[in-house]
Amino acid sequence: MGDREADQALVERVQAGDKQAYGLLVAKYQRKLIRLLSRLIRDAAEVEDVAQETFIKAYRALPNFRGDSAFYTWLYRIGVNTAKNWLVANGRRAPTSTEVDSEEAESYAEGDLLRDADTPEHLLMSKQIADTVNAAMEKLPDDLRTAITLREIEGLSYEEIAQVMDCPIGTVRSRIFRARDAIADKLRPLLDTGPDRRW
Repeated sequence: MGDREADQALVERVQAGDKQAYGLLVAKYQRKLIRLLSRLIRDAAEVEDVAQETFIKAYRALPNFRGDSAFYTWLYRIGVNTAKNWLVANGRRAPTSTEVDSEEAESYAEGDLLRDADTPEHLLMSKQIADTVNAAMEKLPDDLRTAITLREIEGLSYEEIAQVMDCPIGTVRSRIFRARDAIADKLRPLLDTGPDRRW
């Protein structure tokens, strides 16, 4: 049984009145949802609040969930919309601080790559690249930033992103291309690449 089928089985249990089954879905997706939301909202306490609100909204809407999309795609869509509403209600955009502490870096799936880069020059270059990418992402319009985050950080397919963002797949492709292009423009001076090369 794949992830989607397992999630659907849990959803059906929740729809039949099994509240513990929803707890399993929350446990499964809480970290991924928080990671997604933290790219949109910077304050950790506020991210937790928005994540909790997302799970509450999803629970209330679950009786109407038909399984047309994967549960996590549906949940991410609720999360992105909740975060956008929260930002609008609070009259602000996400702050620009993107500092990552070493403990957090160790928990990344790419942590081994971070630990292997032990020369000071390599560490400095990696930090400059990361800072440049994060700064470029912060300056992207919300729709481009959301699309590139869902693709590159959350690993969603173009089809899943189209469902989350409620737009055609061609629009998703365009947004991701434009986001990558904007980030590449900021990286070119750092990497000494010509304008004909994206990376």
